[in-house]
Amino acid sequence: MPQSFPLSIHTTYQDLLQAHSIRAISDIPGKPFLRDMGEKGKYWYARQRIGEKTVQKYVGPDTPEVRERISDAAAANEEAHEFERRCASMVAQLRAAGVPTLDRDTGKVLNAMSKSGVFRLGGTLIGTHAFRLYSAELGVRFENTLAVTGDVDIAAFENLKLVIEDEVDPALPATFKDLSLEPAPGLDRKNRPTKWVMGRGGATEVEFLVPRMREDSSVLKLDPLGVYAQALPFLNFLIADPIPAVALYRSGVLVQIPKPERYAVHKLIVAARRHSSAALKAKKDLAQAEVLIEVLWEDRPAELVDSLETALTKGPAWREAIDASIRKSTQVSEIFEALTK
Repeated sequence: MPQSFPLSIHTTYQDLLQAHSIRAISDIPGKPFLRDMGEKGKYWYARQRIGEKTVQKYVGPDTPEVRERISDAAAANEEAHEFERRCASMVAQLRAAGVPTLDRDTGKVLNAMSKSGVFRLGGTLIGTHAFRLYSAELGVRFENTLAVTGDVDIAAFENLKLVIEDEVDPALPATFKDLSLEPAPGLDRKNRPTKWVMGRGGATEVEFLVPRMREDSSVLKLDPLGVYAQALPFLNFLIADPIPAVALYRSGVLVQIPKPERYAVHKLIVAARRHSSAALKAKKDLAQAEVLIEVLWEDRPAELVDSLETALTKGPAWREAIDASIRKSTQVSEIFEALTK
């Protein structure tokens, strides 16, 4: 079982997350209002008049959490300097306690994407950078070898364009140019880049992904983000109902990540489906799943069981992949056997 952080550290992180969640809404100019879009659902926007034009910025779906943040944001009257100072102090406390932080290049990239609206408009940070953030979310220490990467993977649903009538500002190509990120050549015949790499010796890569809902789809446009994304299977399960998180860089960067229980089950699937040439990646996938499942078994067993059962109902390919990974891990096999009794 991974070692737990002191309760005071976990509480500090939750305070940091709440501060950023409230600030994110109060920073959106204009007055929030609720739009009823019929079968598509209800969504909050903020309306602002600029000259002769009225601009609407997407805030989020109509949930109790978003309503509470809107209420808190309306009541908040904190100066930006004080907010930055207070949050930077909390980040320093978390860093000193050993909570994983971002390297400089990744911090700059995520901070710029957050400010442009990537995560507000549906982008979800996945992969190992999301895994690193579960350390603070769950209040436990992870081995460093499980949380090392230079890749920044962002996934989003392509159909979000149907409900989000908004887009990132500034546009991501301009943002990436300022960060020395350049489009990476790919196999797409139409030359639609889905990956961006940092030049001048940087090790950071940014890749955009989208759930593959049709067999004939390989590259799709994420309209609110203004970029193309590579379509992959099983992502729809991973990024459903993401949660907010704060990455530790400067005074904190507000992002959103998958629920840890969904991440764990998804890693079981991915580990089993890796090509034999990617055996090391498959081993890392399974190791991350094992760590999360062990913690969730102790702290959130109901959520873990629910995610597992949801994935198992998705079809034979899902069940076969999960069963294959469980057979490779005595630890996971014993936990799931205990959970499902």
